[in-house]
Amino acid sequence: MAEEIKTTCLHDKHVALGALMTPFAGFDMPIQYKDIVTEHNAVRNAVGVFDVSHMGEVEVSGPEAEKFVNRIFTNDIAGAEVGKVFYGMMLYPDGGTVDDLLVYKMGENDLFLVINAANIDKDVAWINEQAAAFDVKVDNQSDYYAQIAVQGPVAEAQMLKSLGIDASDLTFYTFKKMQLDGETIIVSRTGYTGEDGFEVYASHDTIIKMWDKLMADGVQPCGLGCRDTLRFEAGLPLYGDELTAEISPVMATLSMFCKFDKEGGFIGMEACAKQKAEGSAKKLVGLVMKDKAIPRHGYEVLDGDKVVGYVTTGYRGISVDKSIAFALVDREVGALGNELSIRIRKKVFPATVVKKRFYQPNYKK
Repeated sequence: MAEEIKTTCLHDKHVALGALMTPFAGFDMPIQYKDIVTEHNAVRNAVGVFDVSHMGEVEVSGPEAEKFVNRIFTNDIAGAEVGKVFYGMMLYPDGGTVDDLLVYKMGENDLFLVINAANIDKDVAWINEQAAAFDVKVDNQSDYYAQIAVQGPVAEAQMLKSLGIDASDLTFYTFKKMQLDGETIIVSRTGYTGEDGFEVYASHDTIIKMWDKLMADGVQPCGLGCRDTLRFEAGLPLYGDELTAEISPVMATLSMFCKFDKEGGFIGMEACAKQKAEGSAKKLVGLVMKDKAIPRHGYEVLDGDKVVGYVTTGYRGISVDKSIAFALVDREVGALGNELSIRIRKKVFPATVVKKRFYQPNYKK
């Protein structure tokens, strides 16, 4: 039997706005409302709002919560201040990626993990399995929380105007808990677009009210289509493309989020340390096409006649006006400036290895 497609609390709002809906990570989600270019540019130049209620939320609490999360998470949260957010990965012992995620430091032994929608069941099972040896409580809160992301240069002003939320005190990768209409909500400033922006986690009813207020004030609703183009231009990975059970953070050139010297280490650390020391067989690189042909996920990358890798994400960049790609290639051909090519249908088009950040982000540090 086919698995039933889930919906977010804003599903009827998307349909009423005429959004193009499609299954994504087990949810019926909006891909676009007007068109991807309009929505992408709204976020780059002003403000847009995304429904990201499909994301998963897991609270880990108890006497050993910090010790436990630090063990399953590549970054180091030990002794961090309450109110900080950390990006990193959970890994299998062989260094492959279970998921990439955010960890919110809610209290001394109270951590809030935000995980990818497609991985909720897998991640929760993995976390519970590792938690057996620790004095912690794991609470999957994914069904309680809905989430919107308000993104763009004027996001801070829009949050205050439309929602009455003053988030000016938040710096990049911090959050606060607030009372709003008798409910505790979480507001953070992380973003996944390369622009300034905020995320609000709250109950379904509260998120619906917030969405309606933003729509009434003319904020552009944005679908997953431009969420992908925005994060990609800013050099940000997507689980399932740039990180998988077969792709480690070292291969994905995300070693900066792996703290190899932290006390107690992390699951998968030995494998990643070996890859880092010896050089992993594969490496994620940026590619710029010399032609207008558009590379897509799965297309072959060649060095002469030899297949040396494949495209993980590819688009005609909207903000940069070039055909660009991320590709996982053999390490020896991944040097900056190296000339490769991409097979697009039956033709082969030249491309140059460049840095993975095609667009310079504008975060409020």
